[in-house]
Amino acid sequence: QVQLAESGGGLGQPGGSLRLSCAISGFSLDQYSIAWFRQAPGQERERVSCIDSSNDHASYADSVKGRFTISKDYAKNSVNLQIDNLNPEDTGVYFCAAALGCFPGAANDYWGQGIQVTVSS
Repeated sequence: QVQLAESGGGLGQPGGSLRLSCAISGFSLDQYSIAWFRQAPGQERERVSCIDSSNDHASYADSVKGRFTISKDYAKNSVNLQIDNLNPEDTGVYFCAAALGCFPGAANDYWGQGIQVTVSS
């Protein structure tokens, strides 16, 4: 059974950091690319980062470049998203997804339930 489970969200302060994790079961990290999305209140879901299944190449939305870092943990079969220099615009629900690639418009076969991140002082 395929499952993706996000953890690590919560309340963060502006300028601080949070580390999200996507625990994966039912497939290995070389079978799917893993993407992180976020959905801010009243806005559409946007992909913020993706890591390729075969070459571990990481990609980022322009809005988060330099502050977000995606990485794989093969020992835990999970994918982490490190968020540094938090700002209020990072507030939203973050989802991880099993993607068929990291190219624009790639389909996502499986989704996690999402986790709330709130940035506020």
